[in-house]
Parts: sequence; structure tokens; C-alpha cells
Amino acid sequence: MHEELKSFLLKPEVSRRTFMVSTLATGFAFAVQPIIAQTTITTDDQGLRAGEVKIPVADGEIPGYRAMPAKGKTFPVVLVVQEIFGVHEHIKDICRRFAKLGYMAIAPELFARQGDVAKLEMNDIMKVVQKVPDAQVMADLDATVAYAKKTTGNTNKLGITGFCWGGRIVWMYCAHNPKVKAGVAWYGRLVGNQANPLTPKHPLDIAATLKVPVLGLYGEKDTGITVESVEKMRKALKDAGSKSEIILYPNTPHGFHADYRPSYRKDAAQDGWRRLQEWFKKYGAA
Repeated sequence: MHEELKSFLLKPEVSRRTFMVSTLATGFAFAVQPIIAQTTITTDDQGLRAGEVKIPVADGEIPGYRAMPAKGKTFPVVLVVQEIFGVHEHIKDICRRFAKLGYMAIAPELFARQGDVAKLEMNDIMKVVQKVPDAQVMADLDATVAYAKKTTGNTNKLGITGFCWGGRIVWMYCAHNPKVKAGVAWYGRLVGNQANPLTPKHPLDIAATLKVPVLGLYGEKDTGITVESVEKMRKALKDAGSKSEIILYPNTPHGFHADYRPSYRKDAAQDGWRRLQEWFKKYGAA
């Protein structure tokens, strides 16, 4: 068991906690309604094996969504890390998009112990998300990699991508697990307030020692992630001689890949998806 998680789980208030989510929500999260139907991308499961799975973790099981080609013996693995809305339909669709490219894509529900955000409004979602410790997330992603390896996943070709909350996690997991070949972080927070036991570090803190190449995809008009913080991260990576890079799209808001929301920007989203595929191929995650 990961030592940070072991220490966390041994706390009395945590060891008594039960899993709040045992199965994934159907459809889109309540907080993102109404869906923008004109731009929402829907990927079918023809030629795929796709659906909910149970992932063994240190203290039980968490649900996840897995998609992979129906034919074949082994597939490169990509971890898909959720937005704050949990593993809802958009994240499932992204997994199917990867499966169409030949990957085993897995999105574990990383809020399973803290709450079912799919049915909550935004203010209540944030109350759940703020209770999720990085140590727990890192260990659950480790467990997801182990699950993939046992179920026809080729973890020698391991990539990770994530969006918003999940974008930050991409940076942190790539620092945590040097066996990841490549990561792509979509508009994940780079700096944070004062460190605390749940989130002791942020991407800027690990930039100098990051070995896994991460591609960061950010929007210039993101009101929550300043251009100043993006430039600080760029400088830290450059000073460290890192292979990681950051793309900053002009006049582009947060959530520009989220095709089901008004924030969607088709040109930036498509360019980012193209860059992701090239990045994974360049660094051995494809």
C-alpha cells in the first residue's frame, strides 16, 4: 500500500468511512445541465468492449469506466481523470474515443469515498471535492494501473490525461509515478493556496523534479487559471530542462474541450486532441 495513503487510512475518522459511490451515474452530471446538444460529441461503442468495471483498491472497490477494442490481446493504457463532475457521460465518451484509437482507456471514480457529485449542484460539489486527498487519488490511480495490467492492458505504454480538476492530477501523478510514459493536462490548476495535509503540493512545486513529459493545454481567457501562473510553470519547467511543454490558446476560456458546455471551443479542442495523440506517440504511450 502507498505509504501516504496508509497513513491517511489509519486515521480513525477515515478508517470508518464507507464508500459513498458504488456505481457510476448514468448520463451527464446534474450540475452541467442543460447540455449543448449542437456541439456534444457522442461516440458509439461499435467494435468496442465498453462499460462499468470494479477496480480493487486498498480499502475496497471503486467503480470505473473502461473502453477498449473488442478484438486484440493487449492495448496501450490511458488513464482518464475526471473533471469535478465525476465520471459522467462526457468522461465515458472520451474513454470510447481513446478505444477507437486502439487504447484501453480507464476512468476510475476518484470521489467514490467522499460523495456522489453527479447529482449535486456546483456549491455542493466543491464541498465534496475539497475533501479528496491527493494521497488517496495517487493510490487509486496506482490501483487502476495494476487492474489494467491484469486485464489485457500494456502498462509499458502508459499515458494519462485529465481535465480541470483532473488536469492538476495529471501533473501530480506524473511526478508520483515515473513509469508513466507521457501525460496531457487540460487546464489543470498549477498553483494553490497554503499547503495542507490533503493537497500538500501543487504542479509548480514539482516542476523542477518532474521526469515524465507532460503537455499542458491552457486557455488565455481562463478566469480561474491566470496567464501569470502558466508562465511561472513554463519558466520552472524550462529552468529544470524538462521535456514538458505548455500550449496557451489565445482568447480561449476554461473548459474549452468540454463539447457539452458553452465553454467549448472547437478549434482549440481539436488542436489539443491532435497534439495529445502526437505527444503520446512521441513518448511511447501509444
